[in-house]
Order: sequence, then structure tokens, then C-alpha cells
Amino acid sequence: MLKDAIYGGVNAAVLTAMNADLSIDLDRMAAHSKWLLGNGCNGLGVLGTTGEANSLGVSERIEVMEGLVARGVPARVMMPGTGTTAISDTVLLTKKAEAIGCRGALLLPPFFYKNPSDDGLFAYFSEVIQRVGGDIKLYLYHFPAQSAVPFGIDLIGRLLKAYPGKVKGIKDSSGDFANTKSYADNFASEGFEVFCGDDGALHALLHANGAGCITAAANVGSAVSQVVYANWDNATGAAAQVQLAAIRKAVTSAPLIPGLKALIARHTGNPAWNYQRPPHMALPADAAAKLFATFDACGLTLKAA
Repeated sequence: MLKDAIYGGVNAAVLTAMNADLSIDLDRMAAHSKWLLGNGCNGLGVLGTTGEANSLGVSERIEVMEGLVARGVPARVMMPGTGTTAISDTVLLTKKAEAIGCRGALLLPPFFYKNPSDDGLFAYFSEVIQRVGGDIKLYLYHFPAQSAVPFGIDLIGRLLKAYPGKVKGIKDSSGDFANTKSYADNFASEGFEVFCGDDGALHALLHANGAGCITAAANVGSAVSQVVYANWDNATGAAAQVQLAAIRKAVTSAPLIPGLKALIARHTGNPAWNYQRPPHMALPADAAAKLFATFDACGLTLKAA
């Protein structure tokens, strides 16, 4: 396991709470964030894929960052997603993240134009890094199934050489553990923090000098994830990983965001958690019942919020 990682441990890809009119419910989102921190999470990946960030405008993303801090969520544990297709928006959001006290930000690549060259990607991130300045650390977001723009070893190495200490890590949501491990194999010795987006890979990644996870299923399974992290080098952690993998499989048996929101709605007794922005839609009752049964079979009882 990588020691002294800034975001080392269990980080939830936090759901964004919404109202019936699809505005953001900051009070409910802050309450969920605090619940996560009290139930196994070391950090919070807000405004990521699970948080419907690409369904939110720039002003709304700022509203989330500022609103959570104003409601008592510590900025230092937040890693907000600030990557957009526009350099100016990415810079604005990343500077805002630093201004409120976040130590790092997670950046998608510019994902609209497909098959960009490494030179083009390097130029994009160079512009962002130089314009942002400051001390905030940047984490790359490798999610080729959604962005269609992968981060290769050569590009990462080039960024680390050009901007030592600035590009600090990566979240790999490819689901390809060989790829995730390759990041750690090549760069962990430089203090590069590698996080898996697949809960099922957490134990193996920690044994490969990874830093932890940033995952959707941590919204409901963070307590088990923390057992894996805290006991990564003993039998307790290995046993907990079996349960964590089952939780991940259960959560992904339904559309991810609607499914997680349905689970949190049931857990909290608040059906407003089922609100989400189209094209995501709330689960039909029969699909929700099937998800609940699959999740409950994992043997995890969520603590009261």
C-alpha cells in the first residue's frame, strides 16, 4: 500500500441529491457526505460520474463545492471533479476548489473530440496546470468507456516529468486491473497515487502499492471498504474483500446512479433521493425490489443516517 497518500483510503464517488425540480438539495447532500465520513470514508469524490457532474453547469458545480463547505463538510477531504472540455471552465472550477480549501481535484480529459494525440492532451493539461497555478494537486480520471480518451503510460510519464509534484495521481475506472496495476508499477515509486474505481479491485491494488479507491458503491458499502483498507495485509481484509466484491456486483446489477439513489432512498426513508436528471430515470418498482434483494443478500446492514 502506498504510504502518505493525500487521499489514501476509501473515497466515495458521492451522489448529488436533487429536488423534484432537479435543483440541487445541498442540505441532503451534505448530510449524506457527513454520514459517509462517519461510516468508513476517508475522503469524498464529489462532482464525479456518480455525482452527475456532466449534467450540471459550471455555476452549479461551484454551488455544490461552496454549499458543502458552508454546511460543515471539510474541504480538505473533498476531491471535486473539475475537468471539462473547455480549458477556461476547467481552470475556473479548479481554482475555486483550491480557494475553498480542497487539496486536490479530479480531471477528466477533454472528451468531446475523439482520438486526440498525446501531444494534444499534453498541451491541454499544460495549459490547465499553468493557468491554475497554486498548490492544488491534480488527479487524472481514466474512464475510457465514458470519455473515450484514455490516459497512457507515456502521457502520464511526460506530465510527471514536466510538472513534478503537481499531477499527483489517477482514478482508473476502466475495470481492467492490469491497466490499474500498470499505473502503480510505473509511478508509485514517485509517490503517484493510484485509485481504483472498481471496489472489487481494492484489496489487490493495495497489494500492488495503490493508494485506495474512489468508488460509487462506497455510497452504501464504505464501512466494508474501510475494513479492507485498514486490514489490507491480513486475513480480515481478504475476507472483507469477498463481501465488498459482492456489494459491487449487487450495485452494478442495476443502472448505477438510479440504483444507488434507490438504495439510499430506502435506507434514509426519503424517496426524494430518487430524483435525478435525465437521461437517468428512477428505477421502476420491480427493478428496485430486485436490486434490494440482491443487495440484502450481501449481508450488509446500513447504519442509521
